Amino acid sequence: MEIDLLPTELILTHPRQSLGKIQLDWMPQPGNYLDVEGKTYAVLERHHHYQYKIGGYCLSKIALFVQSAQRPSERSMLEGRWVMGDSSCRFNARSEILRCAVNPDGPCAGCRFYETLT
Repeated sequence: MEIDLLPTELILTHPRQSLGKIQLDWMPQPGNYLDVEGKTYAVLERHHHYQYKIGGYCLSKIALFVQSAQRPSERSMLEGRWVMGDSSCRFNARSEILRCAVNPDGPCAGCRFYETLT
């Protein structure tokens, strides 16, 4: 079975510039992290580009809007998806991109603002 590679353009959000084109064998979602040429990027947005072929439209390429980031050391599973930080904390944002409002840089372990959900 042959794996379909998706032509993907990486676009840095600030300052806005193209980082080049790559081929991916998976469909990155906003909140995923991507390693390219030794650098890590957080995916913020994904745009699909379609091309009409006989029989209908086919996905022709993807544009990923990314920002430079470090992979989070703390993640937890919440309702079938990974979120940053400890999702059992009241202040957790339940987001793939943002940890929380009171301690966004973390870490969650030993945080003085930690409160268990009730």
